[in-house]
Order: sequence, then structure tokens, then C-alpha cells
Amino acid sequence: MAASLSRALRASRPVSSLLSRQAPVLAVRSLRAAAPVQSSVPTVTTDNGTVVPVDKFVDSDSLAYHMAKVRHSDPANRTFNYTMIGGARFMGASAARLLVVKFFAAMNPAADVLALASLEVDIGNLQPGNCMIVKWRGKPVFIRSRTEDEIAAATSVPMGELRDPQADEDRVQKAETLVCIGVCTHLGCVPINGAGDYNGWFCPCHGSHYDTSGRIRKGPAPLNLEIPPYSFVDDTKLLVG
Repeated sequence: MAASLSRALRASRPVSSLLSRQAPVLAVRSLRAAAPVQSSVPTVTTDNGTVVPVDKFVDSDSLAYHMAKVRHSDPANRTFNYTMIGGARFMGASAARLLVVKFFAAMNPAADVLALASLEVDIGNLQPGNCMIVKWRGKPVFIRSRTEDEIAAATSVPMGELRDPQADEDRVQKAETLVCIGVCTHLGCVPINGAGDYNGWFCPCHGSHYDTSGRIRKGPAPLNLEIPPYSFVDDTKLLVG
């Protein structure tokens, strides 16, 4: 009796109650059906307007034609783009080249420095026992034509007597010609030629004595007179530097 009553009550429920329960589900389904499907698969549009996924497009020739048509649909704009991009790249490369050239040009010595880098001296009229002074890189350079006695005095000095030991043979290229920078190694004074206790050079400022090889023998100077780089062009010309 109770079971029959329960079935009668369920059968007697209104239809509206059942519809109210199904309404949210129906609404969600209708929204899904109405919303466009978002797909990550790339598509192309064929000549008849049909949108076909690329991975489903089995006609490779038609796909290539379609891509070529899209890419070259505006040849005038394509030419303009290529011109602008090519021009910009050319200008950038030209500017970079100019900067590199300017940078390396700035590192090169100036013309006046190059002019002073070497000095050619005519020593044809230099007599034995005399000394000429030339200017090289802002410094005086002594070029002395030595006599036989001066050469003998320079070569006979024991190394143990020298404050800055150097053999005379190591300081000259030709025994009769001595080339040295005329700056005292004490405080930068210019020594006097043919003076001093050793008949070489004498610095009157602080009493430094140099021999006929330009080596310090007495006084406060610590080092010998410096030998600059030089070479003989011929028997009468000398290139300093």
C-alpha cells in the first residue's frame, strides 16, 4: 500500500519542477554550441571560401599556391619593404665602417710625430775630435767623431771601475763614431762636450763626469748616457731613430 502511494506521488509531480532542474544543464549546452570553437591548429582559406586546417590539407600544391598568393598579394608593398630594409642595412654597415676607420686613424701617430720619429744627419764634414749636436724627438743627440787616442782610452777601461758597466764595443757601431743622447742621467741637464776629468762630457750642474764612451765615471749620475737607435745610411749619413 505504501509503495503504491509513493509511486503515485512521484507521478503526480509537476513537469515544471523537472524542467527547472534541467535548465542549467541545457543553458550550458546551448552556450557551448553557440560559442565559436577556438583551435590552435593553423588554417587556410581555399578558393571556394572553405576554411581547412593546414594539417588536414592533403593537396600540397594547392597549399603552396595559396601561401604564394597571400605572400605576394601586394608586390608594390613588398618592393617598398625590401627597399627600406636593404637601405637601412646599407646605411648601418656604412656607419659602422666609418667608425672603425676613424678609430684606427685616431690611433696612428700625427704627422709631426712621424716627422720626428727619424732624423737623417750628414756627418761628412765631422772632423775627428769634434762633436755635433742635433735635435731628435725634442732631445739633444751628441754625434762625436773620436780620435784613435779617445777610442783607446774608452776600450782600455776595466769593467770593475764602471758604475754602469758597459763595454765600449757594445755602445758603438763604428769605433770612430759615438752617438748618444746628450741628457745627464742625474737630473736631465745637458753636459758639456770635451770637458771633465775623462775628456768626455761634464755636467756642471751637479758635477757628473762621462768618458769618451759616454759612460758615467764620477759624480751623482747613476747611469751612462743613453744610446738612441741609429744606423748608417752610408759613410757620410747617419739615420737616428
